[in-house]
Amino acid sequence: MNQAAVEAKGGTSRTLAWLVIGLFFMWGGATSLNDILIPKLKGLYSLSYADVMLTQFAFFTAYFIVSVPAGALVARIGYLRGIVTGLVVSAIGALLFWPAAGSGMYASFLGALFVLAGGITILQVAANPFIALLGDEKTSSSRLTFAQAFNSLGTTVWPFVGSSLILSGAAATDPSTLSGTALDAFRASESAVIAHVYVAIAIVLLIIAGIFWARRNAVRDERPEAVGFMDSLSLLGNRRVLLGVIALFAYVGAEVSIGSTLVNYLQLPSTMGIDAETAGHRLSLYWGGAMVGRFVGAALLQRIEPGRLLAAFAALAGLLVLASMFTSGPIAGWALIAVGLFNSIMFPTIFSLSLKGLGAKTAEGSGLLCMAIVGGAILPLATGGLADATSIATALIIPLICYVFIGIFGMTAPAKD
Repeated sequence: MNQAAVEAKGGTSRTLAWLVIGLFFMWGGATSLNDILIPKLKGLYSLSYADVMLTQFAFFTAYFIVSVPAGALVARIGYLRGIVTGLVVSAIGALLFWPAAGSGMYASFLGALFVLAGGITILQVAANPFIALLGDEKTSSSRLTFAQAFNSLGTTVWPFVGSSLILSGAAATDPSTLSGTALDAFRASESAVIAHVYVAIAIVLLIIAGIFWARRNAVRDERPEAVGFMDSLSLLGNRRVLLGVIALFAYVGAEVSIGSTLVNYLQLPSTMGIDAETAGHRLSLYWGGAMVGRFVGAALLQRIEPGRLLAAFAALAGLLVLASMFTSGPIAGWALIAVGLFNSIMFPTIFSLSLKGLGAKTAEGSGLLCMAIVGGAILPLATGGLADATSIATALIIPLICYVFIGIFGMTAPAKD
């Protein structure tokens, strides 16, 4: 990646940086909105937990499939045009919610989610390195951390708003009591609510794409170097990278598994027994904890060795999961919500520890770690299947195992090579 390739300066650079930061807010919010879709679609189509977790499977599988092609695309057309492409593809995915709602078929929503996530993957591949280049190289980490804070803000705000729009009045009618034309009419009406939200998102994404397109020539020849898929895979022979990939897979899987089941979990009489909309608002606290923890963790990381702090946060997250599994009532609910606070530093810390010492192979390692985000597709599906066979509380053993492994990774990752 050539630092001299980016020539935006002064006001142009600052404007582009703020626009890209806005993208972090958008895709963070769109990702966390899946946690609101899950209880809505589960009730609407009378799905099992395993079936409804296919929403996360469809979404996060896109990261695994699209990451490498997205890297090749951005290397060919540049960062800004890559961002525009990602926004347009995401908008198309959001617009597909409209025909999905009219089809009355759950699978149609999965297709729309995959396209939406494919666009977000392109955005991530283009925007993460691009914002690091918009300004002084010495402050690139600061800009990226600041942008990630806005990503966390999106994951905090969107579930709160989404639950008010999508889950409002969800318990007024039980779909299991309907049949025939009455059930079809109910599904069409409730699906239209989902479609309206995502069409609005599509309109916003297209407007933002237009803004970026107007500024597509603000920088010249801003292209990363293409990274081959086999080049990335060869790094799995590096023990640290291999364990880092597994740890990141586990982290994303654990975080998404908890977020995906939280609304239904809080509705259970054995926990909080609250309605779907209120549970959706509590979900915002789970993601909000990650935002607060990121700021606290950033300060702690200046004083504590990253691997040890990661291990400590993983241990605390695991203890909270255990507390939720073996208690009941509000304690069980609040313990699981509090896990978000300790998820905060895990992604960037695992990422940085895994890439340490790679030198010229850092780009390949980064691509491999991005593919590990597929944990958000596979582990929630396993959690949902176990919840169907037992209970949500019992199924929390899957994220618990994830946190144990993350803790081990943190303790064994050396501070220096």
